[in-house]
Amino acid sequence: MRILVATAVPVERDAVARAFTGPAQAVDVLAVGVGPALAAAGTATALTRAALEGSGYGLVVSAGIGGGFLPHAPVGSLVVADEITAADLGAETAEGFVPVTGLGFGTVTHRPPVALVRAATAATGARAGAVLTVSTVTGTAARASALRERHPTALAEAMEGFGVAEAAGIHGVPVLEIRAVSNPVGPRDRAAWRIGDALAALTEGFGKLTPVLESWEHHDD
Repeated sequence: MRILVATAVPVERDAVARAFTGPAQAVDVLAVGVGPALAAAGTATALTRAALEGSGYGLVVSAGIGGGFLPHAPVGSLVVADEITAADLGAETAEGFVPVTGLGFGTVTHRPPVALVRAATAATGARAGAVLTVSTVTGTAARASALRERHPTALAEAMEGFGVAEAAGIHGVPVLEIRAVSNPVGPRDRAAWRIGDALAALTEGFGKLTPVLESWEHHDD
């Protein structure tokens, strides 16, 4: 089974690629861009190209670093999404935020295969929970609190997972999301960011995850 790992930027791509040190494996790691729109476009392009070449992917993994909701996902920890949710796709109203599904159309959540999430967390020691996709990174305690209130199982936020999942869904390919926490969700304190530690955790996590990805088959779920 061929696997596509989609990251936002090259430094994340390289961190994931360092985990694949053995013989050539059926894993392609691509930096598809920052934000849900570019991530969706880049992932869809890669999936379409592979399908046209007759060597389609059996799994797509959105991977990278992200913010963690404290105390549930501390800096340096690894999170595996059991749901991938677009947290700010909808409308702000006088009564509060309404997701696009509440407006009568679209989707806001993709759910990775349950057995794959279970196997991934067991192999890596990661926490399982919702990973939120946002177009605007959270920079205040008030917004962090509001997101957590709307999504009580949320462990992390990033900017690409939902876009990657949308592209995978259109192609009928299952999706997984993995995030290494580089900073707390909330006020932007660059001095507290640990990007190097998060990238190292991402490499280590994929080193442990590789046997799971290679052995998993879609029919397992």
